[in-house]
Amino acid sequence: MRKLVNKIIFFLNSLFAFALLLSYLLPYISPQSFSLLSVLSLAVPLLIIANFIFLLYWVVQLNKRFLLSFLILMLGINHISSLYKVSGTSEEDNLGSISLLSYNVHSFNRFDWIKSDSIPQNISKLIKDERPDIFCAQEFYNNPYINFNQYTYEYQDFNNDNGELALVIFSKYPIINKGSLKFKKTANNIIFADIKVNKDTVRVYNVHLQSHKINPDREVLAKEDSQKLLQRMQVSFKKQQEQAEMLSAHMDASPYRNIVMGDFNNSAFSYVYNLIKSKNLRDSFKVAGEGFGKTFEFDLFPLRIDFILVDKDFEVLNFKTFDEQFSDHYPISSRIRLAK
Repeated sequence: MRKLVNKIIFFLNSLFAFALLLSYLLPYISPQSFSLLSVLSLAVPLLIIANFIFLLYWVVQLNKRFLLSFLILMLGINHISSLYKVSGTSEEDNLGSISLLSYNVHSFNRFDWIKSDSIPQNISKLIKDERPDIFCAQEFYNNPYINFNQYTYEYQDFNNDNGELALVIFSKYPIINKGSLKFKKTANNIIFADIKVNKDTVRVYNVHLQSHKINPDREVLAKEDSQKLLQRMQVSFKKQQEQAEMLSAHMDASPYRNIVMGDFNNSAFSYVYNLIKSKNLRDSFKVAGEGFGKTFEFDLFPLRIDFILVDKDFEVLNFKTFDEQFSDHYPISSRIRLAK
């Protein structure tokens, strides 16, 4: 009986190992050419965790079948570091540094997704307490109870017909130039601001790539028509590629060092993340983060879809993922400075 159970488990193990191996190709396969495979990029955390469980199962039994998941996981060690960091780093010397914070505020709980009447005030207090020099907000809504008056400079852009939700860049340093990539037929967008920081100028991009419009609740998700869900996601992944390519071309023409912050609506295992990061950027979580770095509330497994990517000329001093649940996303912050 035990042999039969182990055969079934090893069969399942083989399926998950193959799927994880296949996922290693995702950063190099464009959604335009194979959109169905791109959907797998959001499930990579589940595949990694499942293979770890299989590995432990065989190790406990002293069974050499552990080698399958072990070898697959070792082949994708870079994937594992994108999912989980054992320990973070924090540099105490902040002289000459810039603090950054990115947060999809989900329109400050406008439609009472969270049972609380104080979400706008809570988010305002969080930003005041953290005091980031540059704060990028996605799904910003002009709520009367928010207060970010500590910022002298800001740039808002509404990329929708009703003019309600915006991308915003708040800065304590002067904004000397600004603009929008103005995606067509979508409320998603990318904006940028050239910010004069002491003697240097940096270009900050606030990113909100195409949304999948997926309800993260497990019970609601289970009731979705799977075929329609997959079709919708394939369309959004293709749009994300177009948007990431626009950003890539825009960064190529940037006269300054680039900083990219925001909600990618995709994981660190995706084509769009790899395309954007390839523009001489580093992922501040992978340098100084800790734990899973979950940035989106999802029932099934930890998802990191919000990022702070900075030019490789910057030294990443620290990185933090917050656990305050004032939105369906969690805020992230990092402190950086030009490398000496």
